[in-house]
Amino acid sequence: MNIRSPIVSVLGHVDHGKTTLLDNIRGSTIANKEAGGITQHIGATEIPIETISNICGPLVDKLSIVDTIPGLFFIDTPGHAAFISLRKRGGALADLAILIVDISEGFKPQTFEALNILKMYKTPFIVAASKIDKLFGWDSIENSSFTESFKRQAPNVQQDLEMKLYELIGVLHDEGFQSERFDRVSDFASQIAIVPISASTGEGIIELITMLLGLAQKYLTSKLEIHEDAPAKGTVLEVKEEVGLGTTIDAIIYDGILKTNDEIALMVSDDVLTTKIRSILKPRPLEEIRESKHKFEKIDAVTAAAGVKISAPNLDDVISGSPLQVVNDNIKVKDEILDEMDDVTIDTEDEGVLVKADTLGSLEAVVNLLKDLEVPIRSANIGDVSKRDIINANIALEENAEYGVIFAFNVNIHSKAIEALNDSDIKLFQGDVVYQLTEDYADWIEERKEALRKAYLEAVIKPGKIISIPKLIFRQSKPAICGVEVLSGTIKPNYPLINANGHPVGKIISMEDNGESLQFISRGQKVAMAIDGAIAGKDFEEGDELYVDIPENHYKVLNREFKDKLSEDEFRTLEEFLEIKRRNELNWGKLGLFEN
Repeated sequence: MNIRSPIVSVLGHVDHGKTTLLDNIRGSTIANKEAGGITQHIGATEIPIETISNICGPLVDKLSIVDTIPGLFFIDTPGHAAFISLRKRGGALADLAILIVDISEGFKPQTFEALNILKMYKTPFIVAASKIDKLFGWDSIENSSFTESFKRQAPNVQQDLEMKLYELIGVLHDEGFQSERFDRVSDFASQIAIVPISASTGEGIIELITMLLGLAQKYLTSKLEIHEDAPAKGTVLEVKEEVGLGTTIDAIIYDGILKTNDEIALMVSDDVLTTKIRSILKPRPLEEIRESKHKFEKIDAVTAAAGVKISAPNLDDVISGSPLQVVNDNIKVKDEILDEMDDVTIDTEDEGVLVKADTLGSLEAVVNLLKDLEVPIRSANIGDVSKRDIINANIALEENAEYGVIFAFNVNIHSKAIEALNDSDIKLFQGDVVYQLTEDYADWIEERKEALRKAYLEAVIKPGKIISIPKLIFRQSKPAICGVEVLSGTIKPNYPLINANGHPVGKIISMEDNGESLQFISRGQKVAMAIDGAIAGKDFEEGDELYVDIPENHYKVLNREFKDKLSEDEFRTLEEFLEIKRRNELNWGKLGLFEN
C-alpha cells in the first residue's frame, strides 16, 4: 500500500487569479527543478515533496511529511465547471481545493457557486485571499512569505488588509463556515484557513502550499492510499481530436496502474463502452499539452496520481466526466459504471423540470442544487437539448406551468429543437454557471407568482363608491342612464351596485364620456353610466351614494391576500361596505367562527 499525491483543484470567480496562481506555482517549481524536478502530464502539474521542501523551507520541515505525502498534484483546469466535471464515485475527484477570492472585490456569483459545490462534495479547502499587492500602499517583496511581507507594511496598510479579511470571514460565516487567517487558526478540523497571497508577486505562496500539505497529512492520509499494482481507476477530463491520433481522451488516474493494451471501460450516453488502449501519451517534461508544439512521448505504464492522454478505438461518444476503469472483471466493472450513471441520470420524479448537462459531474451538481431548492426533477441526462426534450418539457408544462422548464448547463440546443422551443411556452435556462441558472430560475418563479397575483387581483372585484349627480338622470330605466362621479376606487362595466341600505340597484353595463366608451373610471371622474335592472327614483335617487357590491368570496380573498394593495379611500369604502352588509347579515364575509 502506497500514498499518492493529493489532487488539488483551484476554484473561484473569473479574473480573481486562478490561472496566475497555478502559473506562479509552476514557475516556482520549474525554477527549483534541480531539487526534485516536476512532472507535467495532461492538464495537471505534479510537484514532488523535495521541490516543495526547497521552496517552502522550514515551514514544511516542521510538518514532518516528507516520508508520507509524495507531493501535490494540481489539476490544471481551473474553475468550477472543471471541478464538477472531475468526479469519481462518491464525490469530487479533487481531494483538496483552493478557493481563490480577490481580497478587494470579495465574493462574486462564481465564488458562491464554488463554495456550494465544495459544500456539496464535502471537499476540504483553503481560501486564498488574492491580489494583496494591489492594496493601496502595499510594498511587495517578491516570492516572500506572507508573514515576512506583512511585517514590512505600514500600519495603515496592515489595518486595511485586516479589515478586508474580516469581511471575508463574515461572508464565510453567513455561508456556514468558521474561518480565520491561517496563522490564527486554532482547529483546522472546524475552521477554514485564509491565506493572503499575491499570485503575481508570489507573496504568501509558501504558506498556501504548506497549509495544503498540512491538511493532506492530517485528514487525508487514509484516503490517499493506493494499490500501485491494482487495475487503474480514473476520470475522463476531456474528449478531443488530435492530429495523427484521432479521437483521444485526457484522463486523471487516481488509483492503481494503467498500461498499454489494457482494456478499459468508459461511459457513453446510455451504455458502457469497452476498448483497448493503443497508447498512453504525455507531453515532454515542463510542457503543457495545450501549448506544446512537440510530439507526445509514449509511455508503457503510469501509476496514480497522474494525468495522461489515451489513444484507443471508438472514443468519439465518451462522456466528459466519465469514470475510467481497467476491466479485470468485465461484468462487475460494467455494472459499477452503469450504477454510477443511474445515480444521476434516472428520472427522479413523475413530474418536474428537465436537466441537461455536458458531463456527469456537472449534471450531478445541477441536480443537487435544484434539490436543495426543492425543485422536482422529471429527468436529468447528459448531452445537448434535443427535440425529444422539448416534447417531454411540453408534457411537463401541461401538468404544471412551473415545470415546463429545461436547464441546459454548458450544452447546445439542436437546430430542430430550437424551432420546437420557439413554438412552445417552455422556459429555457442556459449557461455555464450553475449558481446563475438556479438564481435565474428563482427570479422567474417570483416573477410568475407576482404576475399571477396581479392577474388574480385584477379579477377580484374591489371596493368602489359613486354618487348620482343631481339633475342628471337621462333615462329612468331599461337601462337607467344617469350622470355619476366616482368617489373612491376603480369602477368597471359588469360591476353590481347596492345603495346605502344594502338593497341591490342593478349592474353597470356601460360608461361614456363625450361619446367615448370607457373600460374603467377612477376617483374624481364624471361620466354617463348605464345601469341595467335599475329604475331611477325607485332603486336610487339623485344624489344617492352607490357602492360596488363585492361578492362574498371576492371579499374573503381581498381581505386575506390583497388588503395591503388597497388605497386609503378604497380601504375606507370597504369598511363602509362591510358595515352595510353586516347590518343585514351579521356573519357576512367572516373567514372563521371567531373572526371580528
